[in-house]
Amino acid sequence: MRRHPILTLLAATMLGSIALSGCSSGSDPGKASSSAPPSTTTSTPVFSSHTAAPGAVGKSPAGVTTAVGAPAESTEDEYFQACNAAKTWMAEQGGDPKTQFEPYLGFVQSSDAPTPGTFDTPWSQLAPSRQAAVIVAAEAASNQLCG
Repeated sequence: MRRHPILTLLAATMLGSIALSGCSSGSDPGKASSSAPPSTTTSTPVFSSHTAAPGAVGKSPAGVTTAVGAPAESTEDEYFQACNAAKTWMAEQGGDPKTQFEPYLGFVQSSDAPTPGTFDTPWSQLAPSRQAAVIVAAEAASNQLCG
């Protein structure tokens, strides 16, 4: 099965955005540059930091796995399928999809039934890299970024 580095690229882009967000063009770190006009828009990062140290697992207070310390691994077709499944589930719940990220992951983790959102494999049988890919797809769905 051929793997695509799309999820790695997304993760690298996210980390680059986070790193650059702390940069300032002013010479005094304590003062903002007066030459730039004040910003009238705010930007929200596309992805939150649902990451874990290599080999670690990040869990929410409710016990839902929200991060896996492994590179996400899926094909483009699998990624689209998982993202679309998460998007559909989130739409059925109603409200802001961003608030459905953790509940969706809790849903796919609470049952040992295979779903399109878990590559038609039960969550408990997914390798860490595949669990990471499910999390990436769910986060993309919550940010309305499925193709």
